[in-house]
Amino acid sequence: MSHYLLELAALMAVFSFGIVVPGADLAMVMRQSLTHGRRAAIATSFGIGTALLFHVGYTVLGIGLIVSQSILAFNIVKWVGAAYLFYLGWRSIREANVPEMPEIDPAERARPMSDAKAFGMGFLTNALNPKPVLFFLTLFSSLVSLETPTLVKIGYGLVMASALILWFVGVSFFFTIPAIRQSFVRAGRWITRATGFVFIGLGLKLATEKMHG
Repeated sequence: MSHYLLELAALMAVFSFGIVVPGADLAMVMRQSLTHGRRAAIATSFGIGTALLFHVGYTVLGIGLIVSQSILAFNIVKWVGAAYLFYLGWRSIREANVPEMPEIDPAERARPMSDAKAFGMGFLTNALNPKPVLFFLTLFSSLVSLETPTLVKIGYGLVMASALILWFVGVSFFFTIPAIRQSFVRAGRWITRATGFVFIGLGLKLATEKMHG
């Protein structure tokens, strides 16, 4: 048991640095917080965490190895993910060009979004990114013993997914605090436009990503 706890501690030490690095997931949660409110952002956070379990699952089962060794498989995932990021960026920029509504209460300003749709957007943002394939493959192959049972590895994934969800739920609360939200809403058009360019930039970065190894 102590061996597994040490493995988990090593995984979490590396993973903790990875989750706070700005990327498509953070941009999505920020956008949901400012545009659709806390509930949508939290549902999106759960979608991102579930997608992480998806990545851990196929990595543990060996599919991640196939993608990491196949240029064709890697490129298919890469281009689908880049196209999704381009779409998100285009949509954000388009929304930023819509004339601003008269100043109203921030709670009324947030457009409703179903939990399922918000969850799906979070899931797709993370799932359509090939980087976690290589990240988890490298992480598990370097820090987890081959003798570690599959169920224990999945348990590691559950802990990491929970940590990721908690992090983004925290981000969701932070960006929906009235004082912080109001300051962002005042610059809402520019923030939405900037977020769109961030998505497009991330899409371009992903599209030019090459396999290493």
